[in-house]
Amino acid sequence: MKNYQFTAVDRFLRYVQIDTQSDPQSTTNPSTEKQKDLSRVLVQELLDMGIADAELDEWGYVYATIPANTDKSNIPVICFCSHVDTSPDVTGAGVKPIVHQQWTGADIVLPDDTTQLIRVADHPDLRNQIGNDIITASGTTLLGADNKAGLAEIMDAANYLLTHPEIKHGPIRLLFTPDEEIGRGTEKVDIQKLGADFGYTIDGEALGTLEDETFSADAVKITIQGVSTHPGFAKGKLENALKIAADLLAVLPKNALSPETTELKEGFVHPTRMEGNQDKAVLEFIIRDFTEVGLQEKETYLQNQLNDVLTNYPGSSAQFVVKEQYRNMKDVLDQYPTVVENALEAIRRSGLSAERRSIRGGTDGSRLSFMGLPCPNVFAGEHAFHSRQEWVSVQDMQKAVAVIVNIAQVWEERS
Repeated sequence: MKNYQFTAVDRFLRYVQIDTQSDPQSTTNPSTEKQKDLSRVLVQELLDMGIADAELDEWGYVYATIPANTDKSNIPVICFCSHVDTSPDVTGAGVKPIVHQQWTGADIVLPDDTTQLIRVADHPDLRNQIGNDIITASGTTLLGADNKAGLAEIMDAANYLLTHPEIKHGPIRLLFTPDEEIGRGTEKVDIQKLGADFGYTIDGEALGTLEDETFSADAVKITIQGVSTHPGFAKGKLENALKIAADLLAVLPKNALSPETTELKEGFVHPTRMEGNQDKAVLEFIIRDFTEVGLQEKETYLQNQLNDVLTNYPGSSAQFVVKEQYRNMKDVLDQYPTVVENALEAIRRSGLSAERRSIRGGTDGSRLSFMGLPCPNVFAGEHAFHSRQEWVSVQDMQKAVAVIVNIAQVWEERS
């Protein structure tokens, strides 16, 4: 790809300016209609490339096919997948991307909020980027590299394959999903329509990495029913649901079992939302661990803490509802080692050191793997997800394009 004029960055700079934030409180599919604004752009660009079957369905999913260009007939159908939505944690409206060309290694001050300082000490992967071009937002929004970097890289790889027929490959399916950030990215995927045998999400972090293990994840919703009465006549009667909820949060450990105190293979219990009044309060949690046993232990722990708190409020009660979100995709991927091996070979062919990692999170690939599409996660170069300090390197994005092309080629050669 020496003389190829990459298009990934140009695409990325356009995509991030389209607000596609998802909404966990919405009950629609997709959770926000504005996600389709970007999906329609992607479909049109695919049609302009000559991919005739590119389409956007009613649920906000984009499907497209790059036809095989080889005489071999036994090549598995490979899918490349990214998501269009950005995190609800930080606004994605009015993103102003900035390209810091030939970055010198100094801390990066974001101009629209100078308190937002991207310090090398806080972002160790930046140490490998001196001389590269770093893209950030302006300080008041997230950037959207998660996962618009992946979108741009897949689109550029599609462009390359279509304009370089000498690169032989089997049939390739593209899938762009909504609502990944709220755990609903695969809810309406038509896996039969997709028709792929194996897949890769392009939604990872550091250059050269491939993630074949994720958290297993559940959500817990606790609904507390207190005892409400007029505060002027409440002595001995009132049991305030908000205070019960606060008591539960207060007994959670301060130095363990939380995202801010855990790392590596440690799981956590994380409150994400609270609302209510003195009569009724709702607490929402996400529970994470790399094993289902660990999930169950943490859910039992939370239930026991709730029960202990309620002993101080004899007139009150609570509902404790667990909802499965996704499971560790390693349980599936270990049954299909070729999927990971071919991607690692493609990374090495792109001139990189290949590294397998576990991810303290999940991707659409977690759910897709259990839906019958084994699907590890390849780096996209995105860093500092879900924050105003999010950044991505131009050079890392271009390497990701090369890896996608090489994955397609490796599958053709080894089939």
